[in-house]
Amino acid sequence: MITEVASCGDLLIDRELSIAFAESATAGRLTDEFSMVENAGKFLKGGIACYDACLKESLLRVPAALIKQYTPESMEVTEAIASGLSRLIAADIHIGITGLPAPGGSETAEKPVGTMFFYGLHDAKTIFSDRIVFSGNPEEVVLQSVKHTALLINNYLSGL
Repeated sequence: MITEVASCGDLLIDRELSIAFAESATAGRLTDEFSMVENAGKFLKGGIACYDACLKESLLRVPAALIKQYTPESMEVTEAIASGLSRLIAADIHIGITGLPAPGGSETAEKPVGTMFFYGLHDAKTIFSDRIVFSGNPEEVVLQSVKHTALLINNYLSGL
């Protein structure tokens, strides 16, 4: 159990808040880790793995023009998937995550492999927007992303 995820689950339960995830680069790992928290049924609504851009467009209604302009791995698209998720899953908090844990996406010198984007909404209001570059193999980047997401949520919930 990832400590940051467990403490996040406790805070969500304490504050009687629910959460849902739209995951691209982490492909469901974030939802999986949160589902392992004791009493996860009290806060976890679910998650959508939208790894391919066509799912971002068809399921989460991210405009194709937005993906084309900014790439599927961008803050703009991450915000859009969090927003799209809010129309599909009723929850208090909606989290979007995209990024490049491995080569083969939209990596550039300015956006290298390891770059991850995080976007959170609470009742349709932005609670965080973050970009960070992790190092390591794809598994390590994904795990660091899970921990980082939990820290972002913990920081927000601690202030409530």
